[in-house]
Amino acid sequence: MPKLNGVLKFLKDKRKFAVLFFVFLIIDTVVKSNYPWPYRFVSKPPVILLIVFYYYYNYSASKTRNFTWVMLALACFFIADLLIINRENTTLLISSFVVYTLAKVFLCFRFSHKFDFKVSRLIPFSIVIFIYTVGLIVYIYEGLGNYFLFALISYFISLLLCQFAYLRKEAVDKKSYLYVLIGVLCYMVSEGFTIVNTFKTDLPYQDFCIMFFYATGIYLIVHGIIIEKRITPKYIL
Repeated sequence: MPKLNGVLKFLKDKRKFAVLFFVFLIIDTVVKSNYPWPYRFVSKPPVILLIVFYYYYNYSASKTRNFTWVMLALACFFIADLLIINRENTTLLISSFVVYTLAKVFLCFRFSHKFDFKVSRLIPFSIVIFIYTVGLIVYIYEGLGNYFLFALISYFISLLLCQFAYLRKEAVDKKSYLYVLIGVLCYMVSEGFTIVNTFKTDLPYQDFCIMFFYATGIYLIVHGIIIEKRITPKYIL
């Protein structure tokens, strides 16, 4: 029991956990960059599992539904991480993309709220994200082949996730809002590296960037959810 209490205290200490998490993340990026893919089955699972435990022991959900959406998303990320390790297997690769898309859908449900928002503020942000998405799809179009429709759907969900994260601004405190939004943007950077590497060409430092931005994005999203404080919007349309 004393050892268990010590572990729980460590998980609840946000600074110590951050150090532990990034140590495991760096280890996995080193393995990803320097060793054959089977070694990732040892180095990669602990990264997301740490986030699962961090969320489970720190977040007190006011609504059970919100807690469930995040746990479902994290479960999907964990499964997809295992599926994508062997990228040479096309079936596993596509299956991982499907499960990643489900994870993003669950996060969209978690970030949705019933408060009104300023459409004028949403439009410029949406245009920037839309241009990024379209530009990326056009760049890798020739390499997509039969996967074009799937890639379009996947990035459409990413666009929705980014919008939902952005629309939290008037519903939650500033720190939570920024952590989640930056986390989503980091995830999209990793997603961009992944899809270009998979369907178009290799990129400089791709192995490091894919995993670092991906895991950092998930960590920031979950941390933002944990510290979230709901507030009453200043305006109603």
